[in-house]
Amino acid sequence: MASDAAAHRHTPLQALRHLDTGPRGLTEPEAAARLAATGENTLPERRTTPWHRLFLRGLRDPFTAVLLCLGLVSALVASWGTAAVILALVAVSCALRAGGEHRADRSLHDLRELVGSTACVLRRAAPGSAVRAREIPVAELVPGDVVRLGPGDLVPADLRLLRASGLTVHQAALTGESAPVAKTTVELPGAADEGPFAQPHLCFQGSGVVSGSATAVVLETGARTRFAAAHGGPVRRGPSAFDRSVHGVSWVLIRFMLLTPPLVLMANAALRGRGLTTLPFAVAVAVGLTPEMLPVIVTNCLARGAALLARKHGVVVRRLPALHDLGAVDVLCLDKTGTLTQDRPVVERALGPDGRHDPDVLELAATAAWWTLQLADAPVPDALDEALLAAAGPVGEEYDGIAAVPFDPLRRLASAVVRGDALGTHTLIVKGAVEDVVERCLLEPGERDRLLALATREAESGLRLLAVATAELPARTRAYTPADERGLTFRGLVTFHDAIDPAAPEALRALAELGIGVRILTGDHPATAARVCRELGLDPGQVRVSARCTPQDKARAVVALRAAGHTVGFLGDGLNDVPALRAADVGIAPRAAVDVAREAADVVLAGKDLTAIRHAVTAGRHSSANIASYLRVTFSSNLGNVIAMLAAGLLLPFLPMLPVQVLAQNLCFDAAQLAFAHDRPSAAALRRPTELRPRAFLRFITGFGMLNAVADLATFAVLALALRGPDAVDDEVLFHSAWFTENLLTQALVMLLLRTGRSLAEGGGPGPVGRAAAVLAAVGLLLPPTPLGAALGMTGLALPYYLLLAAVLGLYALALWGLRSTRGLYSCAT
Repeated sequence: MASDAAAHRHTPLQALRHLDTGPRGLTEPEAAARLAATGENTLPERRTTPWHRLFLRGLRDPFTAVLLCLGLVSALVASWGTAAVILALVAVSCALRAGGEHRADRSLHDLRELVGSTACVLRRAAPGSAVRAREIPVAELVPGDVVRLGPGDLVPADLRLLRASGLTVHQAALTGESAPVAKTTVELPGAADEGPFAQPHLCFQGSGVVSGSATAVVLETGARTRFAAAHGGPVRRGPSAFDRSVHGVSWVLIRFMLLTPPLVLMANAALRGRGLTTLPFAVAVAVGLTPEMLPVIVTNCLARGAALLARKHGVVVRRLPALHDLGAVDVLCLDKTGTLTQDRPVVERALGPDGRHDPDVLELAATAAWWTLQLADAPVPDALDEALLAAAGPVGEEYDGIAAVPFDPLRRLASAVVRGDALGTHTLIVKGAVEDVVERCLLEPGERDRLLALATREAESGLRLLAVATAELPARTRAYTPADERGLTFRGLVTFHDAIDPAAPEALRALAELGIGVRILTGDHPATAARVCRELGLDPGQVRVSARCTPQDKARAVVALRAAGHTVGFLGDGLNDVPALRAADVGIAPRAAVDVAREAADVVLAGKDLTAIRHAVTAGRHSSANIASYLRVTFSSNLGNVIAMLAAGLLLPFLPMLPVQVLAQNLCFDAAQLAFAHDRPSAAALRRPTELRPRAFLRFITGFGMLNAVADLATFAVLALALRGPDAVDDEVLFHSAWFTENLLTQALVMLLLRTGRSLAEGGGPGPVGRAAAVLAAVGLLLPPTPLGAALGMTGLALPYYLLLAAVLGLYALALWGLRSTRGLYSCAT
């Protein structure tokens, strides 16, 4: 930003001249002209995509588009039942996708509320008029306006301080730093390479005033502020983990599906003299290869997992596909504050000047904290004061408080005056930053260096420090001021560390067992973050730490991890976490997060708890494993059937199966596969991230599909030898009936042997998939001799045919089991 660069270099007077304004602010006509030129001081609007466009966008999904085409072709050839089922699946899939995207594509309404509504500005009616301070809507601020800030105000724009008194601001929304930052006016700004947020004379929109007051000139407004640049819109995630898993597989199968109908038509026309009469059969074969139930299975698996998480663990999944992405997460990024720690400092120990334990130092610091809070005109609660009082217990009763000089960010000290032990004396107790306290003590140069070295060693171990000093003064009635903070006696140091969440170590170990690496992205000091990791027992190979991170640094780290092939989850609860939440595959926020963070998140936890994330990841893998089982089974079986049908269509003098029989078989198989949504995966399927690898997946389904096709062709050979009846029509009907039965039986075997459900050794039983496979086998055996079977062009089989089919199926089961043991069910997933 140009104005930021200028603010780095300019003195206050030069900054005013650069903006063509003065310390008395703008006139009303000047402000009106600038407002017309620059626009309102509001965050940029982001248009929400209409729901109907999101619905139509769902047709871009490859399988959805193919299903739509096949449904239309089915309607053209008067296969109304098939067309109705396929088009209904298309509509449901698009509606579910549109609903999820509509929730994720909301505007920044909640974010706008964080900017504030009014600001105190200095304006004049005309160049010669008197200056008047008045409240105006923040939207009407323009560059060059002079504004006033006080405690509790939200910084309304990017500002350059002109005057400041005891000003501290909380800018975690921009930098992630948990502690307030002191701001002051400087004549000669620091080097620009330190970054704008490190400049003491600059305040930015999105910050909040903690204490003090200031007068400042507006540098930038609206879309040109750093707040808008950081949070003005979502980072495009790109394809999700689920999309990446199935995209490569989808397009290979789609090409095959699109080639199937014309190949069938041309082959039958050239070799058998059958042209358009085989079109219904060709469409039925293509439909047979399509995983029609994929939208239903995916939605059912994810919905069941989301409902279970909400009911048992209070985890709300706002975007259903995010549950699958959770199962694929292999890197979790988070801020340590409030997640690994309890978001509050705790006293570590109190040290005397010699570096040894000295409880008197803690008592003095706690006494100063107590009387400062009791006697200061405008006390500001401080986390360190609360930690001191909690560690020291009841204090103050032994002392009679006289006065207090509250904390000032410029001198970085706070003082309390109590009645001294000797008659007619007062004791001044000073606590604050080490350098500032030591500077005011009566010390030899060598002693000063030794104390600073002691403080440096403690700070490098990741501790926060508070120095304590005292002075004995004659009793007096006039007020005490910062000028009295001199000639002090150094009493010691109080060190603090971040309180570790007791559940964090176990939760981190559980995440490591699930194959999830942890990356800590924090705005705090590197030593502080490193100390937290040591206290948690984390080794460098287990977790990486990035300190002093801005919101955009966090987002860039997430994007880089995704570009490296990782599936990334990000846990955050503040405004500064929003860019990273939007950039991650899965954004996770606790229920207590700010509104805009919750809106940006895909998953909302009951609390900022890593244990809840473990439950959510396990639920995601549970759903993903069932979806992967469905994909393995349906693609392997369907591919084998299609290959066999194409071969049989060319070898036999009649169609190997009537179109209506193909669709009936497909409907039975699809209905049975709904049981996969209720299956319980094995422990091995939950131990690592679930993401299909397209090449390995294609090799998997090709191998098992070819085995299925060999079983079908073996059935053809057996039937060709067995069918020697005098009536060719009877032979055709028997062939259709036998192959219909064999197909459903082989599909039932595939469901049982290629699932990833719990084995008997793990306490599993037949389960829903086993029962569904049994029903599917029963349908294959019992349907042909029924009136419905006759309506479909089938008839009952004699006992010898069942014996022949049993022999083929037995050999097929042995081959399937052997290939399963050799290749493994997890060879196509990581």
